Amino acid sequence: MRVIDEPQYSAAAFCKRLEERFARRADVMAAIGGDDRLNPGDREEFMDRDFKHAAVLIPVIDRGDDAHVLLTQRAEHLSSHKGQIAFPGGKIDPGETPEEAATREAWEEVGLNDNAVQLIGTFGDYYSGSGYRITPVAAKVRPDYEMVINEDEVASAFEVPLSFLMDRENHRIESLTWKERERHFFAMPFMDESVNPPVERRIWGVTAGIIRMVQERVYGG
Repeated sequence: MRVIDEPQYSAAAFCKRLEERFARRADVMAAIGGDDRLNPGDREEFMDRDFKHAAVLIPVIDRGDDAHVLLTQRAEHLSSHKGQIAFPGGKIDPGETPEEAATREAWEEVGLNDNAVQLIGTFGDYYSGSGYRITPVAAKVRPDYEMVINEDEVASAFEVPLSFLMDRENHRIESLTWKERERHFFAMPFMDESVNPPVERRIWGVTAGIIRMVQERVYGG
């Protein structure tokens, strides 16, 4: 595991870079992404599907020169993506904007309130093989935020250095067989040393795909 230790990965630098990209290359930031990137054979099938619209919050926590990103592990009893690592988020209710849905879900899942969250920008939608059209919303979070985990939805929550997630050397391409077809996906295994004993957090699938999309659009590649 390699972590870049540079001020460019502070929350302030990330937000500034993000705002500049939205201002100068809005077309790039609004471009759609999805699981079909690594599975081009799924592209035609994607076009014929009805996707459920959802939104996720990408909470970048201000930790000085070393910003962190808040992620959750979904509860094991959930009907979809149980036990997987995810951003706070969920389905968009009727009449909601993606930004409203993302912040509402972050409040419901981990207790992030409006006073701790400053929205930065909204990326183009990410289409998942599981049938969701996900709108990622980036936000800066105060370091003194209070976490209240909703155990009905979230098993645990943890922070990962932004420098780790934005380092392409930590991005792997893995595969598994699903519905009798080999599917490829990004994976970013992270050793969480904030707990004792340390635990490997397996960031993969849609969450890793969104992280890769952010990395490419904000830092290049």
